[in-house]
Amino acid sequence: LEQWTHPRAPAAPPLTGPGMADLDREHAAAESGEMADEYGKMNSDGETMVLENFELESGRILKHAEVRYKTWGTLNAAGDNVGVVCHALTGNANVEAWWGELLGDGKPLDTSKYFMFCANVLGSCYGSTGPTSTDPDTGMRYGGDFPLVTIRDMVRSQAEVLKQLGVNEVTFAVGGSMGGMQALEWGICGYLPVRGIISMSASGRHHPWQIGISECQRQAIFADPLWRNGRYSANAPPAAGLGVARMMAILTYRTHPAYMTKFGRDLDSQKESFQVEQYLKHQGQRFRERGFDAASYVSLTRAMDTHDLARGRGEYHEVLRNYTLPALIVSISSDVLYPTIEQLELSKYMQRAQHHLIQSDEGHDGFLLEHKNVGTLVRGFLADLDTDARSASAGAGAQVRKAKRAAVSQAPVAKL
Repeated sequence: LEQWTHPRAPAAPPLTGPGMADLDREHAAAESGEMADEYGKMNSDGETMVLENFELESGRILKHAEVRYKTWGTLNAAGDNVGVVCHALTGNANVEAWWGELLGDGKPLDTSKYFMFCANVLGSCYGSTGPTSTDPDTGMRYGGDFPLVTIRDMVRSQAEVLKQLGVNEVTFAVGGSMGGMQALEWGICGYLPVRGIISMSASGRHHPWQIGISECQRQAIFADPLWRNGRYSANAPPAAGLGVARMMAILTYRTHPAYMTKFGRDLDSQKESFQVEQYLKHQGQRFRERGFDAASYVSLTRAMDTHDLARGRGEYHEVLRNYTLPALIVSISSDVLYPTIEQLELSKYMQRAQHHLIQSDEGHDGFLLEHKNVGTLVRGFLADLDTDARSASAGAGAQVRKAKRAAVSQAPVAKL
């Protein structure tokens, strides 16, 4: 993993140019109906499980790793009715805030049937150990010194929490984008038995396209003079750099048609700027207001760059061929960040994968916004999993009954 251990960013001159000095003042609330928002209220609510001396894939030890998580529904006696929801880059453990339309009694993520679980990933800033946490060795915030976390580390920490909750088997893991990477990893890691996975708007490994986009965003953060190699004060964070990084990301999450439809070339006569400029500035400001941390953004984008199902497991396509779990692979037709070709590659090589394309102009964020289509696919896949489980159970029962009959027929007849 040394190839992902980046040197600290050198000091850089402050960002300059039109609008930078006024980033905080010029943002405006997005007008109703301008563009759908993918997240609701974001916070650190949930329960906390502490994992002592948690060893990361890099070999570094988190002495007191906290994992913030939430659950819905009831775990059955066998500990095997479990659905794991994996959140995306800036998500949290509260599925209700961003997939609430899918979660609940009778909904696709049916809480009357499944024990639903979601954990904030390591490296984030919504309750789990990350750059904003205190380093027990120094008594200070980790900041830029927080160790490299990988997608595999995230999944293993979730598995450790589930084991402590009494879980013996995961029925399914589901997620989109970075969550889709985790779902894919759940199906191959072996930390707990898994029956099936659902991966949306993701790939089996991060490509140069995604790595390059993430690096541009990181450089925007590094260029903020308040970055200070990640050793900034909580009261004086590199807010401008983080805001620009978010603006870059928002562009890749949507599409040319969506922006043209929502904004066109409308000018704000008072501010002498285009409507889309105000929208993006608002998104950068809003991101900071909901408490996201710059060092966490750096940590998580680097974690995504480590994503490769084949790392240490063999040749990539051969690893996919050996992926034997039932899998639902979902694409958004207009996704420019994780284009459809990457999901088609997964479904081509994975033995039991089915691929579905959602026609949408929402772009990458379609996995969060196309609730009806996503819900229909999830519900259908889970119904198939249940059918397979019942068939397997019936088949196993038939084999047991057949073996018993054979044993009886072969048993010596007692003589009177």
